[in-house]
Amino acid sequence: MRISRETMVKLLQKKEDPVKDPEVLRAMLNVPRHYFVGDDFRPRAYDDSPLPIGKNQTISQPYMVAKMTELLEPRKNSIVLEIGTGSGYQAAVLAELVDKVYTIERIPELAEEAKKRFDELGYKNINVRIGDGSVGWPEMSPFDGVIVTAGCPDIPETLLGQLIENGKLVIPVGSIGFQELIVVTKKKEGYHVNRKFGCVFVPLIGIRGWRQGGSSCGGSAK
Repeated sequence: MRISRETMVKLLQKKEDPVKDPEVLRAMLNVPRHYFVGDDFRPRAYDDSPLPIGKNQTISQPYMVAKMTELLEPRKNSIVLEIGTGSGYQAAVLAELVDKVYTIERIPELAEEAKKRFDELGYKNINVRIGDGSVGWPEMSPFDGVIVTAGCPDIPETLLGQLIENGKLVIPVGSIGFQELIVVTKKKEGYHVNRKFGCVFVPLIGIRGWRQGGSSCGGSAK
């Protein structure tokens, strides 16, 4: 059954761990997710599930996008970095909430398609780079927040180093096939790690140290 964007947003508020931030909910209501999926999947665009976008990649389920955004705690004057542009949907949601979004995608075709969508939808505050997201975007750092939409075996020191003090890194960490969503807050005396829930994302290319194991649990692909 085809559901509307409004119904999708209402469902986000009824989850076991609901999305509560009114600004995040507003952004989810504003961004046309159907614009970020292929014609074949548009009838399912507002289902709470990941969908294929080509190149063996997917657009994340709406709940995962909304929850990761909420955990990042974006603000109007924030500058954030996204690792893994994919279809561009997560970046568009962030662009509704912050001053500037820098997003990196390793697959040129996906990056170019995302750029085209941003232009057509009028997003002027999203900057796209084609390259290895594991190294971040050092010349534009520091960032108020970093969101990683691909799994990592460990928390990357490179990305932590590009955060401001009290900035947050939202990232899935674990093995291939199963990760745990983690929020890392950079403090003067070190880092505070808050573990949230299980998830499954495609692996972040460029990161070494992957281990096999685990099973799918309550998350989304990229």
